[in-house]
Amino acid sequence: MLDLSVYLVLGPDVADPVSLVTRAAAGGVSLIQWRDKSASTADQVAAVRRLVAATSVPVLVNDRADVAVAAGAAGVHVGHGDLTPAEARLIVGDKAIVGVTIHSLEEAAAADGAPIDYASVGGVYETTSKHNPQPPIGIDGFAAIAARLRRDRAMPVCAIAGITPERARDLAAAGADGVAVMSAITKAADPAAAAAALRRALAEGRA
Repeated sequence: MLDLSVYLVLGPDVADPVSLVTRAAAGGVSLIQWRDKSASTADQVAAVRRLVAATSVPVLVNDRADVAVAAGAAGVHVGHGDLTPAEARLIVGDKAIVGVTIHSLEEAAAADGAPIDYASVGGVYETTSKHNPQPPIGIDGFAAIAARLRRDRAMPVCAIAGITPERARDLAAAGADGVAVMSAITKAADPAAAAAALRRALAEGRA
């Protein structure tokens, strides 16, 4: 079963991805996404294979459905300007995970009927991990988009951008199934403790 609780997004800027993923998984990371927009296809496949071999947590690949298949990853995540969810599904197959990034109510409406397993909604807050030309949507914006995505089906939804444990607690209370994070774990002195803190905060918010 897909668990979006603590969704770690990382890329080649991390010095030792395998070590980080191993430690973060011990703290409760439930899903991993490898994001690399510049490396060669061969290098990306090799990097993802190392992550898949290092953890039992499902590993997804950002954009590159071909890399996901070649590396034995669990699926793919697509955003604006990437493959469409339908195109990605054709490549990875019916059993793989396909996720999509949603920034607005318009994009949520456009996702009606798309062959996706979850949506990542944001950016909820300001973040230094990735350039985001759109202003933060905040908790109210997140809740509105999540409601639109779930209008006709039970859609798992996570929140992304600027997430801290305190914000994770508030987002869980607002209906988030989980949070997608980068620097909150990749730059933490103790990735396992950082992941565990996010899981605790989510549980508190759900309660």
